[in-house]
Amino acid sequence: MRSRFEPDRQLTARMAVTMFLLGLVYVAFIAALIVLLESVVVVVVIACGLLLAQFWYSDRIALYAMRGRLVTAEEQPELHGVVDRLCATADMPKPRVAVSAMDLPNAFATGRNADHAVVCVTTGLLRRLETEELESVLAHELSHVAHRDVAVITIASFLGVIAGLVVRFAFYSQLFGGRSRDQNTAAVLALVMAVSALVYAISFLLIRALSRYRELAADRAGAMLTGKPSVLASALTKVSRDVARIPTQDLRTAQAFNAFFFTPALGPGTAVAHLFSTHPSLERRLEALAELSAELGEPGGGAAP
Repeated sequence: MRSRFEPDRQLTARMAVTMFLLGLVYVAFIAALIVLLESVVVVVVIACGLLLAQFWYSDRIALYAMRGRLVTAEEQPELHGVVDRLCATADMPKPRVAVSAMDLPNAFATGRNADHAVVCVTTGLLRRLETEELESVLAHELSHVAHRDVAVITIASFLGVIAGLVVRFAFYSQLFGGRSRDQNTAAVLALVMAVSALVYAISFLLIRALSRYRELAADRAGAMLTGKPSVLASALTKVSRDVARIPTQDLRTAQAFNAFFFTPALGPGTAVAHLFSTHPSLERRLEALAELSAELGEPGGGAAP
């Protein structure tokens, strides 16, 4: 999809490499499932069916999990007005607009392509941000749609989820399954569990590395579209600060969708944990926005809030 969002060749290259590597891992993973289930047809049909379902219904799944609902322009005129202006500026199709009844201040975009995309904001975000800040956050989310990285992350995330489920399946089938628990069977199940765990670890690291870069790319593209990096930095600072005040139980409920959020529901905490984070650190994002602000000659640019 062509739009006026600044293209990012590095993001495109990283997405291509990530999907290629995950594709190789996925082939090996299917082979491991064939060993476990002893049926090529069943495994391929189930795997392809689950992948297509995840890809085709990703927007519905995300909205249901986050208690989001589509809203009309009559219900949310200001929100729709901001999205309309941004889409006109970016020369891109307008996605559907949704609101999630959560106090957690956040936003996300999902959907298999630009024509089936959804941009969702929480009531907590709408209550906390000024109109310019909301515009900057939505520009960030729309850039994900324009760059097509929403679909890539959706597909990439699927593999890790299935691998984790297979580990559990193999474990419980070994404990309670109807197969004879001889040494050969135990060895096969142990091997499949090991392969599944390895697949999960590889996909986890690849997705995290891609996700961190795509957030920086979306920050830059969104700020370039609005021409106000400092406003996006202000929104980012405000949201990150207020997320820390949300009850931990509510944060953990939303944490499964961290890769899609504007800011993570739970921060990385330590330097080691940052390696497994879906987002760059707040400091890194503010630093990049400050550099862009200075580059654009924005009044007061060069100093992160």
